[in-house]
Amino acid sequence: MKLPNILKNIFRQRNKLAVMQQGFVLYKNSTIHYYSFGSGSELLVAFHGYGEDGSSFKILEIELGKKFTIIAIDFPFHGKTSWDNKLVFTKNELLQVLQIITPLALQPFHLIGYSMGGRVALYMLQQFSNQIKSLVLIAPDGLHHNIWHKFSTQTTLGNKLFYYTMHYPKWLFILMKVATTVGLFNKSVYNFVQYYLKEKLSRLQLYNRWTAMRKFNPNLSVLKTIISNKHSSVKILFGKYDKIILTKNGLNFKKGNEAFVIVKEIEAGHQLLKEKHIAEITALYNA
Repeated sequence: MKLPNILKNIFRQRNKLAVMQQGFVLYKNSTIHYYSFGSGSELLVAFHGYGEDGSSFKILEIELGKKFTIIAIDFPFHGKTSWDNKLVFTKNELLQVLQIITPLALQPFHLIGYSMGGRVALYMLQQFSNQIKSLVLIAPDGLHHNIWHKFSTQTTLGNKLFYYTMHYPKWLFILMKVATTVGLFNKSVYNFVQYYLKEKLSRLQLYNRWTAMRKFNPNLSVLKTIISNKHSSVKILFGKYDKIILTKNGLNFKKGNEAFVIVKEIEAGHQLLKEKHIAEITALYNA
């Protein structure tokens, strides 16, 4: 057996020893599902990406579980969470849910966010900077102004058009195909949209998920001021070949806060929460 295969088998055996705990909490009319990893004295709250759930962070338990207790909730319309409240999830509701799950959330804690979860984490730092000890972002959304996301979720007209389009998407497919042909969209973005909008269920999920999470909309100027004034630690990991979340957005965000914001880029695409990237992710906690 080749050495790399031996190492893979060892890692798999170690992973089997890691105990993943799950639970539910009742919140208003909803049931929030969460995962708990590790047994460390410090709390690390983990926010997953679009279409994923809290189990994405299980891979961090072996390396970080002795230092941290990792809590990862399933966002509304994700995983096993059943969301029956109004079609909006707020910063205060998120903090209240965390405090129900663990008393550690009553004290300052650490944050890690991947993709969409990065946008949520950035907004939580903006709103609760005294509560957040450090922030690690993995291929994070939220570091650039997406005009279409803002129009679809932050305006009444845009949200109505968004709702209509998710039920009757033909016009959007035609428009995007033309835009891609003339170079207004790159093919990766076009394929990304096609993947998530091809099936009706996926379109309705997209509407519910984006609309429910619309309040998590960070103001980058305010964030940069907070980071500078409070000397907040922010470490960001990007994939060099990621066509959706670009490293340049992190580098722009870093400007003026070089002492407190660290940006790393590795040979990868967008899917960074994988076993093969654990060393690069956990290294951010030693940088």
